[in-house]
Amino acid sequence: MDGKVNDCQIIWNQCLKIIKENISAQSYETWFTPIKAIGLSKHVLTIEVPSMFYHEFIEGNFWELLKTAIKKVLGANGKLEYKIPISSSDSGEKSSVTLPTSTINAVESQTKNPIFIEEDQELRQIPNPFVLPGIKKLNIKSQLNKNLNFDNFIEGDCNRLARAAGYAIAKNPGKTAFNPLFIYSSVGLGKTHLAHAIGLETKKNFPELTVLYVNAETFIQQYIEAARGNNINDFVHFYHLLDVLIIDDIEFLVSKPKTQEVFFHIFNFYHQKNKQLVITSDKSPSEMTGFEQRLLSRFKWGLSADLQVPDKETRIKIIRSKLYNNGIQDIDEEVIEYLAYRIVTNVREIEGAIISILAQSSLNKKQITVELAKQMIDKFVQNTAHEMSIDYIQKVVCDYYNMPVNLLFSKSRKRDIVHVRHSSMYFAKKYTDMSLSQIGAKCGDKDHATVLHACRSIENLIATDKKIKEDLNNIDKILKNS
Repeated sequence: MDGKVNDCQIIWNQCLKIIKENISAQSYETWFTPIKAIGLSKHVLTIEVPSMFYHEFIEGNFWELLKTAIKKVLGANGKLEYKIPISSSDSGEKSSVTLPTSTINAVESQTKNPIFIEEDQELRQIPNPFVLPGIKKLNIKSQLNKNLNFDNFIEGDCNRLARAAGYAIAKNPGKTAFNPLFIYSSVGLGKTHLAHAIGLETKKNFPELTVLYVNAETFIQQYIEAARGNNINDFVHFYHLLDVLIIDDIEFLVSKPKTQEVFFHIFNFYHQKNKQLVITSDKSPSEMTGFEQRLLSRFKWGLSADLQVPDKETRIKIIRSKLYNNGIQDIDEEVIEYLAYRIVTNVREIEGAIISILAQSSLNKKQITVELAKQMIDKFVQNTAHEMSIDYIQKVVCDYYNMPVNLLFSKSRKRDIVHVRHSSMYFAKKYTDMSLSQIGAKCGDKDHATVLHACRSIENLIATDKKIKEDLNNIDKILKNS
C-alpha cells in the first residue's frame, strides 16, 4: 500500500512541476499546495482537495492546465479523480465523497436537491418554455429585438469597452476571454440594447447557432412553472440546448436561492461546453447582495464592463442618430447642442425628449427650433439640477464670461482663462458626484491636486472679492434654475 501511495505522490509531483511553471507562485501556494495525492489505479490519479469550493475553483480556473499535466505524465488515457472530505452534521465523523471530473455538474450540491444531467437527454424531446403546451416541435426563437442592433448603438468613451467586447463575442461566441460578459450600469444607459445587439450580430455571423435572450423575471417564472410541474430537469435541459444565452436584469434573482441554484448549474454547463453567456445588471458583481457567493464569483470569471453616462460628444451623436432614424435630416445645430447640454442623465431620457419634440412639431405643424425644444424640455426633464453634467456646467460658466468652451482645455495660464477654468471645477465639485480626479480629467487632464487648489482659490475669492462673488452667485442661480 505504501508503494502505491509513493507512486501516486511521485506522479502528482510531476504534475505539480508542470503546473508550477505555468501559474503565479501565489496561485500555486493557494490552490495546489493543500492538495494531497492519495491513490493511483492504472491511468487514474486520485487527489484529495480540502472542500467542494476548492474543487469548483480548480475545475473552473485551472482545468485546461490540469488536463495538460495529467495527459503529459500519465499519457493520453490519463484521468483525474477527486476525493472531498465531508463530515456528518449529526456525529461529526468524517468521510469522503469521490468526484470524477465528468460529473462536476451533477454532484455539486450533495446536501441539497441535486440536478442530475444525463448526456443522452438531448436525444429526446425537451419542452420549450417559450411556446404553449402541446406544441411538439422544438422551435427556439431568439426573442431578440431587431431594432436594437450595433448599427444604432452609438459608441463613445462611456461604452467603448463593453461594445468592443460584445462585438468580439459575436465574432467568436464562447471562445473569447469574455465569458461571461457581465454588463452593468444604471437605468437607461443601453444595457439591454447592447445585449440584443450582441445576440443579433452572433445570429448574423453564425446562423446555425441557437441564441436566446431572456429577462431574468421570465426565467424565474419559467422555473416556478417547472417546479410546480416537477419538470425542473426538462427546464435545465432546454437551456442546455442553447449555444448563446443572454440573460437581462440578473438582479431579479436576488434572494431567490432555488432559482440561483438552477442558474448556477446552467452556468457551469455553459462554461465547460464553451457556450457563451451574456449577463446584464444594474450593479457590478462586487456591489450585488442577496446572491450566493459561488455564483457571484462566477460572474467575475470573464469580463465585467460598465456603461457610463454619455458625455456631451456622445449625446450629440445619439441625438443626431435618433433624429435621422425618425426622418429628420435637416435641423438647426443649435437645437442639437441645446438638447445635448440640457439632457444629461441617460439615453432613455434623450429618446423620450426627442419623441415629445417630434410629436409637438408634427401635431401642431411647428418647425423644430430652440424655443420649441425649450418648451418641451421644461416639461419633460425632471430633477436636472440634481443630475447635472460637467459639460453643462462648463457651458454655463463659459457663456456667462463670454468665452469659448475649448479654451478651458488649453494650457493657457492667462488670468481670465484660469479663473473660468477654476470656476468650472468649483461648480463641478458642488453639483456633481464626480471625484476630483474625474473633474480634472474633464477640465484639460488636470490632476486631483489642481482641482482641489482651484476650489480653494474660488472659495477665497468669494470671501474677499465682491465682484467675483456676485458673478459666481449669478452663475449659481443659472445652474439651480436649469
